[in-house]
Amino acid sequence: IATGSASVVHRHKLAESGVGRWLRVAIPTLSFFEFLHIRNEVLPPIPDSLRPNDLFTMQPRDLRELATHFGALMPLFLRYLLVGGFPETAGQSDISLCQRLLREDVVERVLKRDMTSLFGIRNVNDLEKLFIYICIHSGDIFAVQTAASALGISHTTVSNHLEMLEQANLISRLLPAAIGGKKILKARYKIYLVDAALRNAVLLRGEEILNQPTEMGTIVETTILRQLYAYHYQDNPTIAYWRDAATEKEVDIIVKSPSYILPVEVKYRETADLNIKEGIVSYCEQENISKAYWITKSPDDFGVVEFAGISCKFLRVPAHIFTYLLGQAERLLWAN
Repeated sequence: IATGSASVVHRHKLAESGVGRWLRVAIPTLSFFEFLHIRNEVLPPIPDSLRPNDLFTMQPRDLRELATHFGALMPLFLRYLLVGGFPETAGQSDISLCQRLLREDVVERVLKRDMTSLFGIRNVNDLEKLFIYICIHSGDIFAVQTAASALGISHTTVSNHLEMLEQANLISRLLPAAIGGKKILKARYKIYLVDAALRNAVLLRGEEILNQPTEMGTIVETTILRQLYAYHYQDNPTIAYWRDAATEKEVDIIVKSPSYILPVEVKYRETADLNIKEGIVSYCEQENISKAYWITKSPDDFGVVEFAGISCKFLRVPAHIFTYLLGQAERLLWAN
């Protein structure tokens, strides 16, 4: 067994030393489920085999009871969104200390030291400016030329540094998904940080963001994406987003493998009504999807929604419940 944080170096060395003799296991930041365990928190009295997919067949009264059990975890979920899934910060009580530790670890060590030595970056200031730009625009469709103009650096430098940041496990890039096998003529990435707490730390965002719907939407979407990556890791899926240029309808995250397509839309706000005009409904109808997730904020916004003439079932599920059960399901996968 060999471990280490310089995964870029290890990956190349393992490839050179013999295909088939190494099994590479990526270790992402802690899931919400793991975050609670490492803090030794009291867990809800629910079956330890319950997975998100099981919620589609539960009765409304059982979902209401489940939401009640999870009620005590909401403050801890908000804490998790602020400090992220890093073992060093999980048990800390001082949020400002957590953020200082993350800034020192990511900006000072990873960006300014590790990536400079690994990739031979000559102008670390350009890399740092790009990383801050990504923190500000995390979850947005990323235009390389727009970023280059805003930062005053070349198009080539931005493209190269994006590749390096992805290899260093600091960002994830999502390509757009096509419908019906159509080719996308102008494919543009959406870029996310691997953990929303990095964004909070770099931009000095504290507890005040808990009352800012736009900020919270970005943070929760980033968190959901991280946990979907971790849960579906063994399937090696394609994770994408969908946007219709004509109607501007979107789906935040689509997990695609040969055996399934799983659309996920994050609507972390007080009112998150799901209607037939939403992008996720259009996508599921056109792609003949059977199940999709609509991630909400309120514990009361919980249940299965169906529309006449559309075979897909849409599960409205609060984010803290979905992330907990996804983390529990991830543990069950590795246990087997």
